[in-house]
Amino acid sequence: MTITQYYGTGRRKTSVARVYLRPGKGEIIVNRTPMEQYFNRESVKQVLKQPLALTGSLDDFDILINVKGGGKNGQAGAVRLGIARALCEANPENRSILKSNGLLTRDARKVERKKYGQPGARKKFQFSKR
Repeated sequence: MTITQYYGTGRRKTSVARVYLRPGKGEIIVNRTPMEQYFNRESVKQVLKQPLALTGSLDDFDILINVKGGGKNGQAGAVRLGIARALCEANPENRSILKSNGLLTRDARKVERKKYGQPGARKKFQFSKR
C-alpha cells in the first residue's frame, strides 16, 4: 500500500519549511503540534491558508509541516510557499491560480549584513570635521 504524498519546500528570510500534503480532511500539523497552538496569531493563520483557500482545497489534504529558523512571520511565509508548491505538484491546474496571486514567487528579501567600520548595514558613524 502506497500513500500518495506531495512535497514542497518554502523559504523566507532565514526560515525553511518542508511541507507534505496527504489526502485527508484538512488537519494542519506544524512541528508535531496543531497549527492553532504553533501559530497563535490569526493573521499568520490566514497567510498559511491562503493557497488552500484560492484553490478550494481546504478540506482535501492533511498537511504535515517541518519548519525551522527565523521568527513566526518568516516561518509562515516559508510555509505558504511550500504549500503552494506542493499544491502545484498535486494538481498542475492550480499553478495558474497560484502564480497570478503571487504565491509561487520566493520573497528574496533578507537582512543585509553588517559592514566593517560601520555600526550597522547602512548606518555610518557620525562624521566629525574637527
